[in-house]
Amino acid sequence: MPRRAFVLSALLLSTCAAAGCRSKNGSENPSAAPERAAAPGGSAQQAAAASAQQPPPKRAAVVTIAREQQATWVRNFNPLLPEGSARFPTVAGIYEPMLVYNTMRSDYTPWLATSYAWSDANKKLTFTTRSGVTWSDGQAFTARDVAFTFALIKKHAALDLAGVWRFLGAVTAIDDATVEFTLRRPYVPGLSYIGHQPIVPEHVWKGIVDPVTFANENPVATGPFTEVRVFQNQVYELGKNPRYWQEGKPAVDGLRFPAYPSNDQVTLALVNGEIDWAGAFVPDIERVFVAKDPAHHHYWFPLVGGTATLYPNATKKPFDDVRVRKAISMAIDREQIVKLAADNYTHGADATGLDDSYERFRNEKAVEAGDWVKFDPQRANQILDEAGYPRGADGIRTRLGKPMNFEINVVSGWSDWVRAVQIITQNLESVGIAASMKTYDFSAFYAALQKGLFDLSMGWTSVEPTPYNFYRDLMSADLVKPLGEMAPRNWHRFGAREADVLFHAFESATAPADQKRILDGLQMIFVQAAPVIPLFNNPSWGEYSTKRFTGFPTMENPYAKLTPNNPPEYLLVLTELRPR
Repeated sequence: MPRRAFVLSALLLSTCAAAGCRSKNGSENPSAAPERAAAPGGSAQQAAAASAQQPPPKRAAVVTIAREQQATWVRNFNPLLPEGSARFPTVAGIYEPMLVYNTMRSDYTPWLATSYAWSDANKKLTFTTRSGVTWSDGQAFTARDVAFTFALIKKHAALDLAGVWRFLGAVTAIDDATVEFTLRRPYVPGLSYIGHQPIVPEHVWKGIVDPVTFANENPVATGPFTEVRVFQNQVYELGKNPRYWQEGKPAVDGLRFPAYPSNDQVTLALVNGEIDWAGAFVPDIERVFVAKDPAHHHYWFPLVGGTATLYPNATKKPFDDVRVRKAISMAIDREQIVKLAADNYTHGADATGLDDSYERFRNEKAVEAGDWVKFDPQRANQILDEAGYPRGADGIRTRLGKPMNFEINVVSGWSDWVRAVQIITQNLESVGIAASMKTYDFSAFYAALQKGLFDLSMGWTSVEPTPYNFYRDLMSADLVKPLGEMAPRNWHRFGAREADVLFHAFESATAPADQKRILDGLQMIFVQAAPVIPLFNNPSWGEYSTKRFTGFPTMENPYAKLTPNNPPEYLLVLTELRPR
């Protein structure tokens, strides 16, 4: 077929609206969801909070950010590991990808690559890498670093977080400015997986014996912030890269990260003016945060943060039974969760599970067919009775004499999700299922999630260019890994071979009508199989203060998501922040 080239503008996006502009409140712009907190007690955490809430050092133009919620920091800047294992902003801010997908504009921004082109019937993808870029140690960045990075994650499969070597055949640096990806089959969605891969320097990483366990404490990278100035248990600080390739950027001198174990402590620090930028759930934000300093305190919560989801472990009975999954969903009162846990920032999810960023792809027939997301405990009881799960003398349902008694995992510091789980346990008790909440620090929670070590777990969903990526993460049999093995996607180990047929069809489809038809079919399979239980649309959390810095995205100037929670898109914001 004729070669089709997509050339990306080398110009970067413009800066945000001027200081003082303010986003609408929750009632005018309903949104809310992913970071949460039940403030845990204990002297150690109180000490951590006290340390974290010390005012930042009086160094000029250092942005204080609340991003990961942990009691203490572990020094790890390995960009090939999952987020949560490496410190923010390792994957997109210390290191960088070739492209950045902009959810708010539905397009790609060029980064370490200036252009890409498909050829050979979509089985070859060629990138032109950016000239004039150096690593922070002064050595030149070239296309050979890109080829090396992909060879490295091929050699160490645990680092292939997106599973790119399932569809890649070879990666070759044609010269210093050109890298060619040869695909085993047409795979158009591979653009985001390839384009978003953080790139590492060959001259440093070729000497690393075990890149899977390498902590990379002193990173050499191309990003705007590469210098580790301070690293302590309760705070770390990054300085800007003096050799950064974007002239005049970053405009700020550095980033500072205090350790806040919970949403409640983040909220207190925001109110006290100790944080410049955060991505946390803040209840009643107009009263609690904005009203304390209306001239400087702002937020923006668009419903494009994925979907807050309950993951049933498909390897464990009775969660391998679709009737049980749907009955559990019908027992859940989403309106109560939205009101009491999510503070009415959002709305309950429909059965497609898609958030508002995918609105143009939504299949209304699938929405109508998904009655199992409607609160109907009577129907839930009926389904469980018919499925052979009778109530015992104590009112708890059993299967072959084994009681339906399960744990629901959640992050201890995510207060909205903790309240959601509390409501869910009460809801399930009403239909004869005994569920208890199990809380973890984020790192332990995420490790259990990836290893499949849970009965039911709260979790989020991916937000990428099309619902192909969303459904592939949740239904592809190709991504199912054994229990105990780290799975960056498909944490619940559910595979639908009929969905894989459509995934493969989508991979070579380029016509919008063909893509829409395939995605409609995937939505119907999802609705019929109920592999996970969508709860509510996650707001893309973002709070900021313009007292010291400007350049943040707003509803009026949505040049990117405001939230610091979604890589690599937050890189668009890190490079636009500037002192007031």
